[in-house]
Amino acid sequence: MKKILFYSVPVIISIIWLILTQQTCNPISIKGPEFLKFYLILVLGFYASVMILKSFKENSSKIILYFMILILLLGIVKLIKGLIIGKPVGYLVMILMVEGIILLWQAGLPSNTKHKQI
Repeated sequence: MKKILFYSVPVIISIIWLILTQQTCNPISIKGPEFLKFYLILVLGFYASVMILKSFKENSSKIILYFMILILLLGIVKLIKGLIIGKPVGYLVMILMVEGIILLWQAGLPSNTKHKQI
């Protein structure tokens, strides 16, 4: 429960920024540069919280993976919307590629949980 709260702090901060600056709760509805600001706040905040917990020698868990997938899916939805309406999406593509590489790297790491051998 403590980890979920810790990982949700960047999400809450980015949503508060979205509400205060764009007067909306829907990140998909905002335009490109504003969405990139929101998305960078979300991604950088989340990965900063991951690094902070890793510095305290916390084990990686499935919660990290689930948050990463949800953040990546948000970016993919906005990418598809941008492609459909014909807007430039180069920066978002680069961010999503880096995030996908990190997600694959994180998913490939062995977990530190001890299994009971029979």
